[in-house]
Amino acid sequence: MTRVQEFVLLGLSTRLDIRDVLFAIFLTLYLLTLLENTLIIYLICSHSELHKPMYFFLGNLSCLEMCYVSVTMPSLLVGLRTGPYHISFTVCMTQLFFFIVLIGTECTLLASMAYDRYVAICHPLHYPLLMRPQVCLGLAMTSWLGGLLVSVVKTSCIASLSYCGPNVLNHFFCDVSPLLNLSCTHVALTELVDFISAIVIFCGTLLGALASYSAIGVAVLHMPSAAARRKAFSTCASHLVVVGIFYSAALFIYCRPSRIKSMDLNKVLSVIYTVVTPMCNPIIYCLRNREVHVVLRKTLHWP
Repeated sequence: MTRVQEFVLLGLSTRLDIRDVLFAIFLTLYLLTLLENTLIIYLICSHSELHKPMYFFLGNLSCLEMCYVSVTMPSLLVGLRTGPYHISFTVCMTQLFFFIVLIGTECTLLASMAYDRYVAICHPLHYPLLMRPQVCLGLAMTSWLGGLLVSVVKTSCIASLSYCGPNVLNHFFCDVSPLLNLSCTHVALTELVDFISAIVIFCGTLLGALASYSAIGVAVLHMPSAAARRKAFSTCASHLVVVGIFYSAALFIYCRPSRIKSMDLNKVLSVIYTVVTPMCNPIIYCLRNREVHVVLRKTLHWP
Protein backbone atom coordinates (compact mmCIF):
# COMPACT_ATOMS: atom_id res chain seq x y z
CA MET A 1 0.00 0.00 0.00
CA THR A 2 1.24 3.50 -0.86
CA ARG A 3 0.74 5.94 1.99
CA VAL A 4 -1.11 9.13 1.09
CA GLN A 5 1.23 12.14 1.31
CA GLU A 6 -1.44 14.80 0.93
CA PHE A 7 -5.19 15.30 1.06
CA VAL A 8 -7.58 17.32 -1.07
CA LEU A 9 -10.01 19.49 0.91
CA LEU A 10 -13.23 20.07 -1.04
CA GLY A 11 -14.15 23.04 1.14
CA LEU A 12 -17.49 24.25 2.44
CA SER A 13 -19.09 24.51 -1.00
CA THR A 14 -18.04 23.61 -4.53
CA ARG A 15 -20.74 25.76 -6.17
CA LEU A 16 -19.05 28.57 -8.07
CA ASP A 17 -22.13 30.78 -8.01
CA ILE A 18 -22.15 31.18 -4.21
CA ARG A 19 -18.49 30.77 -3.28
CA ASP A 20 -17.64 34.47 -3.60
CA VAL A 21 -20.63 35.50 -1.49
CA LEU A 22 -19.76 32.94 1.18
CA PHE A 23 -16.13 34.07 1.13
CA ALA A 24 -17.16 37.68 1.85
CA ILE A 25 -19.54 36.58 4.62
CA PHE A 26 -17.08 34.30 6.40
CA LEU A 27 -14.17 36.74 6.04
CA THR A 28 -16.33 39.38 7.71
CA LEU A 29 -17.29 36.97 10.49
CA TYR A 30 -13.65 35.98 10.99
CA LEU A 31 -12.44 39.57 11.28
CA LEU A 32 -15.37 40.45 13.55
CA THR A 33 -14.57 37.52 15.85
CA LEU A 34 -10.90 38.55 16.08
CA LEU A 35 -11.88 42.18 16.75
CA GLU A 36 -14.39 41.28 19.48
CA ASN A 37 -12.04 38.99 21.33
CA THR A 38 -9.03 41.29 20.99
CA LEU A 39 -11.11 44.11 22.45
CA ILE A 40 -12.20 41.97 25.40
CA ILE A 41 -8.64 40.85 26.18
CA TYR A 42 -7.43 44.46 26.01
CA LEU A 43 -10.21 45.70 28.31
CA ILE A 44 -9.61 42.94 30.86
CA CYS A 45 -5.84 43.45 30.92
CA SER A 46 -5.91 47.26 31.01
CA HIS A 47 -8.62 47.89 33.62
CA SER A 48 -8.19 46.84 37.24
CA GLU A 49 -11.99 46.83 37.69
CA LEU A 50 -12.09 43.69 35.55
CA HIS A 51 -9.36 41.84 37.45
CA LYS A 52 -11.88 39.38 38.87
CA PRO A 53 -12.26 35.60 38.52
CA MET A 54 -15.16 35.87 36.06
CA TYR A 55 -13.16 38.09 33.71
CA PHE A 56 -10.06 35.94 34.14
CA PHE A 57 -12.04 33.05 32.62
CA LEU A 58 -13.55 35.30 29.96
CA GLY A 59 -10.05 36.45 28.99
CA ASN A 60 -9.01 32.81 28.64
CA LEU A 61 -12.11 32.12 26.55
CA SER A 62 -11.42 35.08 24.26
CA CYS A 63 -7.81 33.98 23.76
CA LEU A 64 -9.03 30.46 23.02
CA GLU A 65 -11.66 31.69 20.53
CA MET A 66 -9.06 33.67 18.58
CA CYS A 67 -6.87 30.59 18.29
CA TYR A 68 -9.87 28.40 17.57
CA VAL A 69 -11.15 30.36 14.56
CA SER A 70 -7.59 30.84 13.31
CA VAL A 71 -7.12 27.06 13.10
CA THR A 72 -10.19 26.35 10.95
CA MET A 73 -11.24 29.61 9.29
CA PRO A 74 -8.20 30.18 7.04
CA SER A 75 -8.66 26.79 5.36
CA LEU A 76 -12.39 27.51 4.97
CA LEU A 77 -11.60 30.85 3.29
CA VAL A 78 -8.94 29.32 1.03
CA GLY A 79 -11.42 26.66 -0.09
CA LEU A 80 -14.06 29.28 -0.89
CA ARG A 81 -11.55 31.43 -2.76
CA THR A 82 -9.72 28.80 -4.80
CA GLY A 83 -11.96 25.74 -4.67
CA PRO A 84 -10.66 22.27 -3.71
CA TYR A 85 -7.00 22.46 -2.72
CA HIS A 86 -4.16 20.21 -1.56
CA ILE A 87 -2.93 19.99 2.02
CA SER A 88 0.01 17.85 3.12
CA PHE A 89 -0.44 14.98 5.57
CA THR A 90 1.72 16.73 8.20
CA VAL A 91 -0.16 20.02 7.95
CA CYS A 92 -3.47 18.14 8.11
CA MET A 93 -2.49 16.30 11.29
CA THR A 94 -1.14 19.53 12.81
CA GLN A 95 -4.44 21.27 12.14
CA LEU A 96 -6.34 18.33 13.63
CA PHE A 97 -4.11 18.38 16.73
CA PHE A 98 -4.66 22.06 17.49
CA PHE A 99 -8.37 21.82 16.70
CA ILE A 100 -8.88 19.00 19.22
CA VAL A 101 -6.77 20.84 21.83
CA LEU A 102 -8.93 23.94 21.51
CA ILE A 103 -12.34 22.26 21.37
CA GLY A 104 -11.47 20.12 24.39
CA THR A 105 -10.20 23.17 26.29
CA GLU A 106 -13.34 25.14 25.44
CA CYS A 107 -15.59 22.43 26.88
CA THR A 108 -13.74 22.40 30.19
CA LEU A 109 -13.48 26.19 30.27
CA LEU A 110 -17.24 26.61 29.76
CA ALA A 111 -17.83 24.23 32.68
CA SER A 112 -15.36 26.21 34.83
CA MET A 113 -17.16 29.45 33.97
CA ALA A 114 -20.50 27.89 34.93
CA TYR A 115 -18.99 26.83 38.27
CA ASP A 116 -17.69 30.37 38.83
CA ARG A 117 -21.22 31.78 38.34
CA TYR A 118 -22.63 29.08 40.63
CA VAL A 119 -20.28 30.05 43.45
CA ALA A 120 -20.92 33.77 42.90
CA ILE A 121 -24.71 33.40 43.08
CA CYS A 122 -25.20 30.48 45.46
CA HIS A 123 -22.28 31.07 47.86
CA PRO A 124 -21.47 34.80 47.60
CA LEU A 125 -19.92 35.01 51.08
CA HIS A 126 -17.46 32.23 50.29
CA TYR A 127 -16.73 33.46 46.76
CA PRO A 128 -13.37 35.16 47.56
CA LEU A 129 -12.14 31.95 49.19
CA LEU A 130 -13.56 29.39 46.75
CA MET A 131 -12.49 31.38 43.68
CA ARG A 132 -9.16 32.72 44.92
CA PRO A 133 -6.44 33.28 42.27
CA GLN A 134 -4.80 29.87 42.85
CA VAL A 135 -8.11 28.07 42.22
CA CYS A 136 -8.84 30.10 39.08
CA LEU A 137 -5.37 29.43 37.72
CA GLY A 138 -5.74 25.73 38.53
CA LEU A 139 -9.08 25.49 36.70
CA ALA A 140 -7.68 27.30 33.67
CA MET A 141 -4.54 25.14 33.59
CA THR A 142 -6.66 22.00 33.94
CA SER A 143 -8.76 23.10 30.99
CA TRP A 144 -5.76 23.68 28.71
CA LEU A 145 -3.83 20.58 29.84
CA GLY A 146 -6.96 18.41 29.55
CA GLY A 147 -7.48 19.52 25.96
CA LEU A 148 -3.80 18.89 25.22
CA LEU A 149 -3.91 15.38 26.68
CA VAL A 150 -7.04 14.38 24.77
CA SER A 151 -5.59 15.78 21.55
CA VAL A 152 -2.31 13.88 21.92
CA VAL A 153 -4.21 10.58 22.30
CA LYS A 154 -6.74 11.16 19.52
CA THR A 155 -4.32 12.65 17.00
CA SER A 156 -1.78 9.88 17.59
CA CYS A 157 -4.42 7.23 16.91
CA ILE A 158 -5.65 8.91 13.73
CA ALA A 159 -2.15 9.68 12.42
CA SER A 160 -1.12 6.03 12.91
CA LEU A 161 -3.83 4.79 10.51
CA SER A 162 -2.95 3.94 6.92
CA TYR A 163 -4.31 6.15 4.15
CA CYS A 164 -3.78 4.56 0.76
CA GLY A 165 -6.40 6.40 -1.33
CA PRO A 166 -8.67 8.04 -2.18
CA ASN A 167 -7.40 11.21 -0.56
CA VAL A 168 -10.36 13.59 -0.96
CA LEU A 169 -11.76 15.06 2.29
CA ASN A 170 -15.31 16.33 1.93
CA HIS A 171 -14.79 19.06 4.51
CA PHE A 172 -13.27 22.53 4.93
CA PHE A 173 -10.66 21.41 7.49
CA CYS A 174 -9.06 18.19 8.71
CA ASP A 175 -11.58 16.70 11.13
CA VAL A 176 -11.90 13.28 12.75
CA SER A 177 -14.83 11.77 10.82
CA PRO A 178 -13.63 12.63 7.28
CA LEU A 179 -10.21 11.18 8.06
CA LEU A 180 -11.69 7.97 9.49
CA ASN A 181 -13.74 7.61 6.32
CA LEU A 182 -10.55 7.65 4.21
CA SER A 183 -8.58 5.12 6.24
CA CYS A 184 -7.92 1.83 4.47
CA THR A 185 -7.15 -0.07 7.68
CA HIS A 186 -9.36 -1.36 10.46
CA VAL A 187 -10.48 1.66 12.50
CA ALA A 188 -12.56 0.01 15.24
CA LEU A 189 -10.02 0.72 17.99
CA THR A 190 -9.52 4.31 16.85
CA GLU A 191 -13.29 4.83 16.69
CA LEU A 192 -13.60 3.44 20.23
CA VAL A 193 -10.87 5.76 21.56
CA ASP A 194 -12.46 8.69 19.76
CA PHE A 195 -15.92 7.82 21.11
CA ILE A 196 -14.81 7.31 24.73
CA SER A 197 -12.71 10.48 24.83
CA ALA A 198 -15.58 12.47 23.30
CA ILE A 199 -18.03 11.08 25.86
CA VAL A 200 -15.69 11.91 28.74
CA ILE A 201 -14.81 15.46 27.72
CA PHE A 202 -18.13 16.51 26.16
CA CYS A 203 -20.63 14.77 28.42
CA GLY A 204 -18.55 15.21 31.57
CA THR A 205 -18.16 18.96 31.15
CA LEU A 206 -21.75 19.36 29.93
CA LEU A 207 -23.10 17.64 33.03
CA GLY A 208 -20.92 19.88 35.21
CA ALA A 209 -22.17 23.02 33.46
CA LEU A 210 -25.82 21.91 33.62
CA ALA A 211 -25.47 21.07 37.33
CA SER A 212 -24.10 24.56 38.01
CA TYR A 213 -26.82 26.32 36.01
CA SER A 214 -29.53 24.14 37.62
CA ALA A 215 -28.32 25.13 41.09
CA ILE A 216 -28.26 28.76 39.95
CA GLY A 217 -31.84 28.44 38.72
CA VAL A 218 -33.02 27.07 42.06
CA ALA A 219 -31.21 29.88 43.92
CA VAL A 220 -32.67 32.53 41.63
CA LEU A 221 -36.22 31.27 42.22
CA HIS A 222 -35.76 31.97 45.92
CA MET A 223 -34.58 35.56 45.39
CA PRO A 224 -37.00 38.03 47.01
CA SER A 225 -36.61 40.70 44.32
CA ALA A 226 -38.45 40.20 41.02
CA ALA A 227 -36.01 42.53 39.23
CA ALA A 228 -33.04 40.48 40.49
CA ARG A 229 -34.72 37.26 39.33
CA ARG A 230 -35.33 38.65 35.85
CA LYS A 231 -31.75 39.87 35.54
CA ALA A 232 -30.29 36.55 36.71
CA PHE A 233 -32.57 34.50 34.49
CA SER A 234 -31.77 36.69 31.49
CA THR A 235 -28.03 36.19 32.03
CA CYS A 236 -28.27 32.43 32.62
CA ALA A 237 -30.65 31.93 29.67
CA SER A 238 -28.27 33.66 27.26
CA HIS A 239 -25.35 31.57 28.59
CA LEU A 240 -27.37 28.38 28.24
CA VAL A 241 -28.27 29.21 24.64
CA VAL A 242 -24.57 29.43 23.67
CA VAL A 243 -23.67 26.32 25.66
CA GLY A 244 -26.65 24.43 24.20
CA ILE A 245 -25.84 25.30 20.58
CA PHE A 246 -22.15 24.47 20.97
CA TYR A 247 -22.68 21.15 22.75
CA SER A 248 -25.60 20.02 20.56
CA ALA A 249 -23.57 20.29 17.37
CA ALA A 250 -20.37 18.92 18.91
CA LEU A 251 -22.08 15.97 20.63
CA PHE A 252 -23.88 14.97 17.44
CA ILE A 253 -20.63 14.84 15.50
CA TYR A 254 -18.14 13.49 18.03
CA CYS A 255 -20.15 11.25 20.35
CA ARG A 256 -21.26 8.76 17.71
CA PRO A 257 -19.44 5.41 17.82
CA SER A 258 -19.10 5.13 14.04
CA ARG A 259 -17.96 7.20 11.09
CA ILE A 260 -20.42 9.81 9.88
CA LYS A 261 -21.55 9.23 6.31
CA SER A 262 -23.39 12.51 5.77
CA MET A 263 -20.44 14.84 5.34
CA ASP A 264 -22.62 17.74 4.12
CA LEU A 265 -24.50 17.67 7.43
CA ASN A 266 -21.16 17.38 9.20
CA LYS A 267 -19.92 20.55 7.48
CA VAL A 268 -23.03 22.52 8.36
CA LEU A 269 -22.83 21.51 12.01
CA SER A 270 -19.09 22.25 12.05
CA VAL A 271 -19.81 25.83 10.94
CA ILE A 272 -22.00 26.26 14.03
CA TYR A 273 -19.31 25.49 16.59
CA THR A 274 -16.28 26.72 14.62
CA VAL A 275 -17.74 30.01 13.36
CA VAL A 276 -21.03 30.93 15.03
CA THR A 277 -20.27 30.26 18.70
CA PRO A 278 -16.81 31.95 18.68
CA MET A 279 -18.50 35.05 17.26
CA CYS A 280 -21.45 34.95 19.71
CA ASN A 281 -19.52 34.13 22.88
CA PRO A 282 -17.97 37.62 23.33
CA ILE A 283 -21.37 39.26 22.83
CA ILE A 284 -23.18 36.90 25.20
CA TYR A 285 -20.58 36.73 27.95
CA CYS A 286 -18.95 40.16 27.87
CA LEU A 287 -20.37 42.86 25.64
CA ARG A 288 -23.80 42.60 27.33
CA ASN A 289 -22.15 42.99 30.75
CA ARG A 290 -22.63 46.31 32.57
CA GLU A 291 -19.07 46.43 33.97
CA VAL A 292 -17.65 45.83 30.50
CA HIS A 293 -19.89 48.59 29.12
CA VAL A 294 -18.51 51.02 31.71
CA VAL A 295 -14.84 50.35 30.93
CA LEU A 296 -15.57 50.31 27.18
CA ARG A 297 -17.14 53.77 27.37
CA LYS A 298 -14.19 54.93 29.47
CA THR A 299 -11.73 53.57 26.91
CA LEU A 300 -13.56 55.18 23.98
CA HIS A 301 -14.07 58.41 25.99
CA TRP A 302 -17.84 58.21 25.57
CA PRO A 303 -20.04 60.11 28.04
